[in-house]
This record gives sequence, structure tokens and C-alpha cells, in this order.
Amino acid sequence: MAGESSFDIVSKVDRQEVDNAHNMAAKEVRNRFDFKGTDASIRWSGEAIEMEANGEERVKAILDVFQTMLVRRKVDLKSLDAGEPRLSGKLWKLTASMRQGISREDAQKISKLIRDAGLKGVRTQVQGDELRVFGKKRDDLQAVQKLVRDADYDFAVQFDNYR
Repeated sequence: MAGESSFDIVSKVDRQEVDNAHNMAAKEVRNRFDFKGTDASIRWSGEAIEMEANGEERVKAILDVFQTMLVRRKVDLKSLDAGEPRLSGKLWKLTASMRQGISREDAQKISKLIRDAGLKGVRTQVQGDELRVFGKKRDDLQAVQKLVRDADYDFAVQFDNYR
């Protein structure tokens, strides 16, 4: 085992970057002319982000502004789990949360993809909400990273702890 290299496949979101994107979106919602007088707001509600306005299209516009700010802060939009707009009294509300970690099913999908690629000496191990990939050759590990990057999953993936 001494000659083996490894890395982790994770799905993490930098909370500080999300908070910065939220603050930028809140400032734009306060200052934009088309949001004046619409009771438009975006705020944290625990771990979720609440958006509200007096119309369904306005709430979707707030979500669009927030997504734009996330992209500017280099946060993958696959991490954002936005619900559907719903009417609550006089206001339309939309709740969004950030997905963290790779579920067991998703880790198994990635594992199967790596196994099916037929790379010799590469093995995987699920560790909580991340997937560790081991291999004797660093070239094989880099091939696995390219393979996972090219596969279009519905969740964000990053590579961590490359040793």
C-alpha cells in the first residue's frame, strides 16, 4: 500500500462564497428599479435562503439574480436546490438550499463508472459523504478525474486530498 496514491471526490460548497453571493443579490434587489415597491427580499432562514416578492415572476427574477451572483463567485449551480414558487398570503415565496456531500447512491454511480472504465489497479471506497479513489499510477487517477469531470451528474463534484 505504500506506493498507492489517492484522492477524494467530494461535493462541497464554500459557505462564505454563498454568503457573499447572497449579500450581493440582496443589494441588487434593494437597488434595482424593477424591484421597487414589490416587497422583494432575499434572506437567510436557517440553512435555507428565502426569496419573496408580490408576484411569481418577481420571485423567479430574484432567483435569477441570486444564481448570477453564485456564478460570479464560482459556486456551481448544481449545488443549488431551488424549490417551486408558492403563494403565501399576498406574497410569493421561493426556498432554496445548498446541497452538500455525495449521497450513497451517487457514490455508487461514480464507482460503477470508474469500474466500467476498466482502469487496472484503481479502486474506490465510500467514506461518509465522499468517495475515495486509490490507484498505483497517478496517470490512472488523473484519467479517473477526467472521466468523472466529463460525466454530467446532477450534483457538483470536486477533487480533494490528492496524495
